[in-house]
Amino acid sequence: MTPTIVLAGTRSGVGKTTIATGIMGALARRGLRVQPFKCGPDYIDPSYHRMACGMPSRNLDTWLLPHNTALELFGRAAQSGDVAVVEGVMGLYDGHANLTEQGSTAEVAKLLRAPVILIASAAGVARSVAAEVLGFQQFDPSVNIAGVILNGIGSPRHLEFCKPPIEDATALPVLGYMPRRDDLRVPERHLGLIPTVEGVVVEEWFDKLTAQVEQTIDLDRLLEVAQQADTPRAEPSAFPAQPQPTKARIAVAQDKAFNFYYQDSLDLLEAWGAELVPFSPLADTALPEGVGGVYIGGGFPEIFAQELAANEGMKQSVRAAHTAGQKIYAECGGLMYLGESLTDFDGKPHRMVGLIPAKSSMSKGRLTLGYREAEALADGALLAEGERVRGHEFHWSIADSPASPQQAAYSVRSQDGRIEGFRSGNLWASYIHIHLGSLPRMAQRFVAECANVQLESG
Repeated sequence: MTPTIVLAGTRSGVGKTTIATGIMGALARRGLRVQPFKCGPDYIDPSYHRMACGMPSRNLDTWLLPHNTALELFGRAAQSGDVAVVEGVMGLYDGHANLTEQGSTAEVAKLLRAPVILIASAAGVARSVAAEVLGFQQFDPSVNIAGVILNGIGSPRHLEFCKPPIEDATALPVLGYMPRRDDLRVPERHLGLIPTVEGVVVEEWFDKLTAQVEQTIDLDRLLEVAQQADTPRAEPSAFPAQPQPTKARIAVAQDKAFNFYYQDSLDLLEAWGAELVPFSPLADTALPEGVGGVYIGGGFPEIFAQELAANEGMKQSVRAAHTAGQKIYAECGGLMYLGESLTDFDGKPHRMVGLIPAKSSMSKGRLTLGYREAEALADGALLAEGERVRGHEFHWSIADSPASPQQAAYSVRSQDGRIEGFRSGNLWASYIHIHLGSLPRMAQRFVAECANVQLESG
């Protein structure tokens, strides 16, 4: 059984990612193998985890994933670690619905039977923070809140006005704190934190963060709390029971513009027989040779629109792949890249690949965000017509030319059947991000479809 802790916040913005990254880094510097996880449908926070631990971070989302699958993915990754650290999403009890715990950090913690360390902001309060912690403790007594970390402590005297009242009112230990330090804030932009792959997060910041955690958070007691975890074993269901031979080569866009992938989605493709071949729409002039499919995930193509537009060789190679019948699957940023044009925040349009009649533009005031349940309107590389899957949207851009019912990829059942995405023969593109673990046969289908292309072309 791998010792496990869940780091949850009282709300968004209390410093979960900063503190989680610092704790992961501090434990890793002790020589421990730290397996990181992130609750919810997040791509950016896991990049900070990977920087800290040197290991890919895995997403645990109990609305997107069947519970048994979430446990399977957790157990598969955690077994190779000395300790598992799970960063929560939003506030501890926030999830898919307003009256249930679906998709919340609390639900994940209960599923894992893991102790929760509650991160609370001490900014602007003193004794009152004890009332907040007490409320979280009593809201759902079945959640094992086992300790507290305070963020935004201004001075030793401020700590004395916060820590004893919490321990007196709740009997929970305050395991440490983070002081007010502007130099430990991580850089942000329109979708939140900036992914580490862009090189903005410097080693100096990480070193200072880790040193602060080592100084003011009791890591020994944290590891003792982690021993309370009693995570049940899952019945294998998502991954094949036996190793599979390589059946298909799939090109995966991975660079500064495209890096939003669930690690377990990539692992599922490999497990079912895919050889994943990375390529860069920014730097490479052509797709890898001999592939039967192309996977272009999300990211920030709007930040690199000029460079993407200028790479005519890659755009022509993607068009040629479509003509040759290779399976092309794209999500969010991938959809923007495959469209006719992308207009950036400055209002400047950039010519993209042009395989779908979508003209995307960046909206400065309209964020599209939320879980989705989508139904495939035709047979595609991942789904058969009529199959339903759960996914997630998170984007500022809008498609100025929405698809017709004959061109659309999905009917969004959770939004009165609105049509979404585009399909064009062997191409499937949508704003909806999908975790392949939500319906594991999608990975099998994609590999098989790409293998058929390679057989036909061979």
